[in-house]
Amino acid sequence: MDRKQTFERIESQPNVSVLVVGGGVNGISAYRELALQGVDVLLVERADFCSGASAASSHMVHGGLRYLENAEFRLVQEALTERNRLLQNAPHYVRPLPTTIPIFKWFSGLLNGPLKFLGLSSKPRERGALIIKAGLTMYDIFASTQRSMPTHSFMGRSESLRRFPGLNNDISVTATYYDAWMPYPERICLELLLDAEKANKNAHSLNYTSVVHGEGNSVTLKDELTDAEYTVQPNIVINAAGPWIDFANQEMHQETNFIGGTKGSHLVLDHEQLHQTLDGNEIFFENDDGRIVLIFPLEDRVLAGTTDIRIDHPDAAVCTEDEIEYILSLVTKVFPTLNISRDDVVFTYSGVRPLPAQDAASTGQISRDHSIRTTEAGQGTDYPIYSLIGGKWTTFRAFGEQVADRVLDKLDVPRRVKTESMPIGGGKDFPREAKEQARWASNLAHQTGIDEEQAHTLLIRYGTYAREVAKYIAQGDDRPLTNKADYSVREVQFITDNEKVQSLQDFVLRRSLLAMLGKLDQPLLEELADIIGDVRGWSDNHRADQLKMTKARLLKKNLVDVDESGAHLISDAPSEEEAEPIADMEMVPDTEPAPTPI
Repeated sequence: MDRKQTFERIESQPNVSVLVVGGGVNGISAYRELALQGVDVLLVERADFCSGASAASSHMVHGGLRYLENAEFRLVQEALTERNRLLQNAPHYVRPLPTTIPIFKWFSGLLNGPLKFLGLSSKPRERGALIIKAGLTMYDIFASTQRSMPTHSFMGRSESLRRFPGLNNDISVTATYYDAWMPYPERICLELLLDAEKANKNAHSLNYTSVVHGEGNSVTLKDELTDAEYTVQPNIVINAAGPWIDFANQEMHQETNFIGGTKGSHLVLDHEQLHQTLDGNEIFFENDDGRIVLIFPLEDRVLAGTTDIRIDHPDAAVCTEDEIEYILSLVTKVFPTLNISRDDVVFTYSGVRPLPAQDAASTGQISRDHSIRTTEAGQGTDYPIYSLIGGKWTTFRAFGEQVADRVLDKLDVPRRVKTESMPIGGGKDFPREAKEQARWASNLAHQTGIDEEQAHTLLIRYGTYAREVAKYIAQGDDRPLTNKADYSVREVQFITDNEKVQSLQDFVLRRSLLAMLGKLDQPLLEELADIIGDVRGWSDNHRADQLKMTKARLLKKNLVDVDESGAHLISDAPSEEEAEPIADMEMVPDTEPAPTPI
């Protein structure tokens, strides 16, 4: 069912059992859980799916080693369990990651560590080798019930400097343990969404659709692309708006103060020597201010971050000049001889963690655990509102399951499907070994007639979902993009036609890694606008608007200027005081009716 048909259904059948407000990973997870139980459910997202906090993650799938210091044992156990499940259920997008900690002292933190553990100290203090050894040993114990990766190990100074050329000579030792990472968090969200709708014809989702009013038994929705308004009558509302939860509740006449989010910013670097030095490892360490930060290879680029700054309005989240300097300095601290500079930055991004409102002495002490806050019916609305607070990317399935069980109990509907071992999208039957992948790609090429190299690229990019993409490609006259040879015209058409793409931004920022990896230039943007525009039936003026809006978004939110030669970091990033609230949806012009899909 396409966008127009979904709105027509809402007009003719406004009653819905569950309305999910927010299309980030927690909202989509709850949506999938409910759809799989046969519940009629509608999800709305005011911008594009996975465009807010869920798109601004560090791309990590981890148990949260540092949470042990805050005695959050339940969270660490749950996160490690869910990490291992994701390695099994989404192997195309979740991959093991050796993580190395450079350690500069042996005994530092022996007193402060226990005090922080007992909640008696919040002062940052460098963690020495003995404290880190104790933490990693506990981490291994928590992961032992479902062991899927090696336990931790230590490496001496000389061996560490040989292993990582350019590493700071002042280190005493390094420790290595295993977690996981995900190149495509946005695509994980999308595949969860599509899986839900394949399983249940009464599950529907709309991007660029906001809640503008809620009262009595109704919620008024606004199509942000046309300004048309629609009314739905839900039995239950799930508020999964992340950092915007309190704002969404206000639209439904509920004054809440659930969220006390903090901003985290990242840089993406194009630095070949740094990438080679990392050799597939994440470098995970404590900066001078006590903040835990990371550097790791993201495809052929390097991701570095992150910050942890209190912020009042999530739409004002942008990487500031101070944050750029902070992140570059942390890379230089660990690799002082590699000559890292602003010229290496090809992309920046910033998001707000939907943390609970707390008066913690430091942002690092605010719990990353998740919870459900209930606003009962009768307080301005005839339906209860379940607000989803906190949560980590890694634990989305467990959180979605808990939310769904609460809703199912309220609706008196039995659970009929469990998702602990359920594959996600192209993770189903995904070949793990290189030889198996080559064989799978060869068979796909033989079955569809596409090139074997292209088949392999599709497998790595989409998992076994590549089969659907390849079939579509084979049905038309395909050719590589003029400006990006590893994408083809038919592939872009498929994504546009089948993955709810409404704008050029949707494709370059969330259906692909083109923007994040700094692979955009003006000719490629123009080519993509033409292909997507042909599918969506855009006029020449509308295509020009899409180009303008996309470049404005990249400039204002990601601090990169895209021109004929590529993407470049701007020279005048804002300060914290200069950053103004700018919502993604403000950068999407009115769309035009799409023709019959090609």
